[in-house]
Amino acid sequence: MVEEATAFVPGHVTGFFSSHPDDDPTKAGSRGAGVTLAEGVDVTVRPASETTVYLNDSTIDVEPVGRVLDALQVAGTVSAETDLPLGAGFGVSGAMALGTALAANRAFDRRLSENELVTIAHGAEVQSGTGLGDVVAQAKGGVPIRLEPGGPQHNLLDAIPAPARVEYVSFGEVSTEEVLAGNTDQLSQAGKTALSRVVGEPTLRSFVYASRAFAREAGLLTDRVREAILDVNDVDGEASMAMLGDTVFAFGTGLSDAGYDPVVTRSHPAGATVR
Repeated sequence: MVEEATAFVPGHVTGFFSSHPDDDPTKAGSRGAGVTLAEGVDVTVRPASETTVYLNDSTIDVEPVGRVLDALQVAGTVSAETDLPLGAGFGVSGAMALGTALAANRAFDRRLSENELVTIAHGAEVQSGTGLGDVVAQAKGGVPIRLEPGGPQHNLLDAIPAPARVEYVSFGEVSTEEVLAGNTDQLSQAGKTALSRVVGEPTLRSFVYASRAFAREAGLLTDRVREAILDVNDVDGEASMAMLGDTVFAFGTGLSDAGYDPVVTRSHPAGATVR
């Protein structure tokens, strides 16, 4: 056991997805595609007599984090730092779950493998209703395509082999729990169509196009994101909505060209790591 350990987990913007529930949370999840971000979450775990979770120095209740520590049978102080907004489609809860698993494994000398830790974090997210595919994507990095749902023992991942300059503007939050708890039939059908397009043409342009069609067909587009997408289209750019958040993202300079003041980052070439 060491005094503390820190893991970095990239942010993750999902462009589209289909929901695939299962009684076994390690088999449940989503198919879809997204992009991991160089901006992410640093998670530090320190052994303690009881568990306390902080995000940017404020205490916070993040259910997947508690589930991860319970699965590892440990208690500790979990301190997460990020510039990414919470609840806006950047996979922060998934990053905190995965970062906690990786850092706690080192801090408490649990000696579990990467796949075992990803499985624990993925299952914690699914059981908490806070995400279906962020954890496995954040473990891979790049621009991952989730061909089959579930944790590492069950899923199948591919990727678009291209780096990306990413711009985004976040207008606010969308409740992931509410969307996933509702009827997801229309959403999942739109997600299957989008995945088929990207599998047939695994390019960044195809990904953004499929993501935009998904957001529209799934009925998830917010008014502010729709307006921003149209503004980007007017300057010959491509943009879409981050799932699930009131956030618009674009590759290249689409949002800048449209007169917005976006956050600029890049795709992250690798998955989560212990520092």
